[in-house]
Amino acid sequence: MKIKFFLLAVILGIALFPACNDSGSRGQIVPPVAEKIEEQLIIHGDTRIDFYYWMRERENPKVIDYLNAENEYLASVMQHTEELQEDIFNEMMGRIKQDETSAPFLSNGYFYYTRYEEGGEYPIYCRRKGSMDAPEEILLHVPELAESYNYYRVGNYNISPDNRMLAYSVDTMGRRMHTIYIKNLETGHTAPTGITFAAGDVVWAADNQTIFFTTIDPHTLRYERVFRYHTRNGNGPEQVYYEEDDTYYYMGVSKTKDDKYLTIRVNSTLSNETLILEADKPEGNFRPFQPRRRDLLYYVEHYKGKFYVRTNYNAQNFRLMETPASDTRLARWREVIPHRDDVLLENMEVFNDWLVLQERSKGLRQMRIISQKDKSEHYLNFAEEAYTAAIHINAEMDSDILRFSYTSLTTPASIIDYQMNTREQTPIWQQTVLGDFSADDYQTRRIFAPARDGVEVPVTLVYRKGMQKDGNNPLLQYGYGSYGSSADPRFNSNLISLLDRGFIYAIAHIRGGQEMGRQWYDDGKLLKKKNTFYDFIDVSKFLIDENYTRPEKLFASGGSAGGLLVGAVINMEPQLYKGVIAGVPFVDVVTTMLDETIPLTTSEYDEWGNPNIKEYYEYMLSYSPYDQVSAQEYPNVLITSGLHDSQVQYFEPTKWAAKLREYNTGDSKILLTTNMEAGHGGASGRFRRLREIALQYSFLLDLAE
Repeated sequence: MKIKFFLLAVILGIALFPACNDSGSRGQIVPPVAEKIEEQLIIHGDTRIDFYYWMRERENPKVIDYLNAENEYLASVMQHTEELQEDIFNEMMGRIKQDETSAPFLSNGYFYYTRYEEGGEYPIYCRRKGSMDAPEEILLHVPELAESYNYYRVGNYNISPDNRMLAYSVDTMGRRMHTIYIKNLETGHTAPTGITFAAGDVVWAADNQTIFFTTIDPHTLRYERVFRYHTRNGNGPEQVYYEEDDTYYYMGVSKTKDDKYLTIRVNSTLSNETLILEADKPEGNFRPFQPRRRDLLYYVEHYKGKFYVRTNYNAQNFRLMETPASDTRLARWREVIPHRDDVLLENMEVFNDWLVLQERSKGLRQMRIISQKDKSEHYLNFAEEAYTAAIHINAEMDSDILRFSYTSLTTPASIIDYQMNTREQTPIWQQTVLGDFSADDYQTRRIFAPARDGVEVPVTLVYRKGMQKDGNNPLLQYGYGSYGSSADPRFNSNLISLLDRGFIYAIAHIRGGQEMGRQWYDDGKLLKKKNTFYDFIDVSKFLIDENYTRPEKLFASGGSAGGLLVGAVINMEPQLYKGVIAGVPFVDVVTTMLDETIPLTTSEYDEWGNPNIKEYYEYMLSYSPYDQVSAQEYPNVLITSGLHDSQVQYFEPTKWAAKLREYNTGDSKILLTTNMEAGHGGASGRFRRLREIALQYSFLLDLAE
């Protein structure tokens, strides 16, 4: 039986007292206090009491009232920073070239690009036939399409091979539930398909009449089925694939670069599977390229009657293999590029005459160019100490030009065409940063911090030149450390507002990412997950010891699984940080991973562990940020959330904020802001997001004074 009791009534109206800034102190502003209802959660003979479990009831008006009360409280506490928020917002806006146009890329006779109009929140997708001097064709005028929506995002779009039809998907809630439309590019007419609950991806077959798309379960939001839809016969979609194992896998549909094969990609953490079908036989049956098996990952690209296969088969850091298109079984795979202990093979791009490998060595990406004719090879050279380079859009097989992207913490995002024959680089686009920004005013560095078990953790820093290592610098340390996702250094013009006010920005490339190879990832997940937290803490202590900052000036940030990171860290070492920003944080680890109705639960057992197994339950419980909240002085915390978040349900950050505030023995601020109209990615629209960032930066700057 549930036992109800109250600390205080849920506060729906918040008493406001004027802020008093002349002495540095402020009048008392009363936070909302959540109702406590006992919920016993029992497994493995262990009982956890969750007093805020009731917050899961999305349709309960009491939940919405509480979220609104938290938003009102945050607005009241941060009211004295409104002028600062406005200044920062205007600064960030002022750096954006509002009518920016992307680098055009060639595909099937057309140059495709995206542009914005002055003051526009959303992009306009365009193309020109044969040349950028040709008349512009607008594919999707998203500002007009989004006019009647609070949230609007184009999930994906795909052009038919004859260039006449456009299939695209739209999410109007932020919950990854898409509707698919078909637009005739000759007449401009857009027809609804009646297809809802689509996952977002859509691809045309070679007949110019058939599309394939994935769908999600409307309740669990898990990827579930692939459908074939003939756009002109008037019939409904026909199911072609159903993922029977709903425990582990995500799905997507695409085509090989040469348009020869349609593919269904079924992915999980430790294994995947690709199914293939000739694109000119859309009524046929997909067949497995190689049936899935545990611990086998592979990714394929077709090339002149064979497939290249990037795989971890007997190769932790992946190797490159090939197999005839007529027989793709594992037994027929033959090695092309062997495994290397010190180099991670991350990606590949196939051309008629060239093969490009994206590798990672010593934490940094490299581009390896191999001639298909004589097998000669070379690497591109990058001059900066820390940077991010990546294969970009290369839609044409018959090309000698590799297009890649390049950026660093001081170099704006750039697109470069590399002539693989002559080895000449031609910059074709760079992000415009308006105002008085000059990269020469800033310094970026790559250093290594010793972790407690002896490994060295890479750290990338950026700061304004002239910084003194005297321990008095405010420093924002960012980390992620999950899913093998590497936190590569990329330019962010918004950061200038912090750097110009004296902040240092640091990225901790902690275990759980893949910066130092696949082992770096393996050593930061499952029963080694605490390495992720320890690395982050040890980086913080190193930065303090090296006089970059001190605890009174040190801040931490992380989002989603990075929110789990900072949540665990402040339970372990709360005294290290003055403040923390936790974006849409995954913090109620055990309860979420025991709830198979939540979209991302069972598919992530290989990342976090299955708490139905006692060993994993006990380990996960020992670091779960929500479960490990205890009576101690916590740093100031700003938590962001989205009511429609499908990846981290809104109730996780909501419960965590309430529990932190209940147990906090100090006078620090625990703040929660929930976007009532968005999901995991926050507000849609490029300027609305800036309001959210301005709030976060003001939170940091206010505390750094």
